[in-house]
Amino acid sequence: MSSLIKTDVKYRNWIKDVSKRFRQSQLKAAVNVNSEMLRFYWGLGRDIAVMSEEAGYGSGFYKSISSDLKDVFPDIRSFSTTNLKYMRYFYEMYPSVSENRQQLVDASDDNENRQQSVDDFDTIFQIPWGHHVQILGRCKGNPEKALFYVKKTLENDWSRAVLMNFLDTDLYERQGKAITNFSLTLPEDQSELAQAITKDPYNFDFIAIREKYNEKELKDALLANVEKLLMELGSGFAYAGREVELSIGKTENFVDLLFYNYKLHCFFVVEVKIGEFQSADMGQLGTYMVAVNHQMKSEKDGPTMGLIICKSKDNVKAQYALEASSQPMGIAVYDINRFLPEDYRSSLPTIEEIEAELTDKEEGGQDDE
Repeated sequence: MSSLIKTDVKYRNWIKDVSKRFRQSQLKAAVNVNSEMLRFYWGLGRDIAVMSEEAGYGSGFYKSISSDLKDVFPDIRSFSTTNLKYMRYFYEMYPSVSENRQQLVDASDDNENRQQSVDDFDTIFQIPWGHHVQILGRCKGNPEKALFYVKKTLENDWSRAVLMNFLDTDLYERQGKAITNFSLTLPEDQSELAQAITKDPYNFDFIAIREKYNEKELKDALLANVEKLLMELGSGFAYAGREVELSIGKTENFVDLLFYNYKLHCFFVVEVKIGEFQSADMGQLGTYMVAVNHQMKSEKDGPTMGLIICKSKDNVKAQYALEASSQPMGIAVYDINRFLPEDYRSSLPTIEEIEAELTDKEEGGQDDE
């Protein structure tokens, strides 16, 4: 009987469904536990801040709390003096919303802004405490910046390591800063999202390249680190190809880098330049974008967007060039600080040398046999 049950398709599908529901319940339970713990931390941080101010307790206050709570909860490791200080930072970073959130929602004045404040307050309890510690350490005195990283962590499901990477590269200061004409060429809701995913500068520190590099070397280095490049470009980007061939009239043309953004539902043409931005770069990019619209874009896709990432730019010149274009595009610079010494780079073997060496070894091995 047991073997018959196990071979029944309906039964097997039911077991899979039960397993899926159980895992979902585990995840929800973990999220709820995390949320309740963070609410406790926020409340404890508030208590510490209030008692410190009212009673004038000094730095020894943290040691006293830590010792007393560890006596009550000997198996709990959350009450170190350092963690208690972070709990206070946690409260002080987001102090403007009281726990009685419903009163704020029901308030008659400026209700929309108050509702947003309530939503933001609930958001902070949805990421792990370890993430908060990193954010609090890097965003002191700037709740807007801290909340930006909280929301990005939720939006992109960042691990702590990924979050730390973007904290290190100052994503908050760079996000949405590229010069674009999106507000002139796209509907408002789409232009705001498109602008939000741009950066200036783009940080290419994940590649090591010799100081006197050419465009091919830079593009090769970016392609070799395409996963990190996608991370730097932002959420929603999928790699579609490099040197993508486009037939335009009687000539063959090649797009530097082609991506697809599934949030904007459109192709994204990226041209990389190692020099200063030139107005002629816009004509080249615009031609490629129109060609992609004709040759690759489907009816379900939005208009193709373009981005020039160059070594430097004159902002006024870039803005004038963008206003003269009817195609949605932007211009940003890139930043690379990691260079290999010239003598070290020249000492590295070429691909041809490596292949020749491998061929010699293979032939030598065959002779031995």
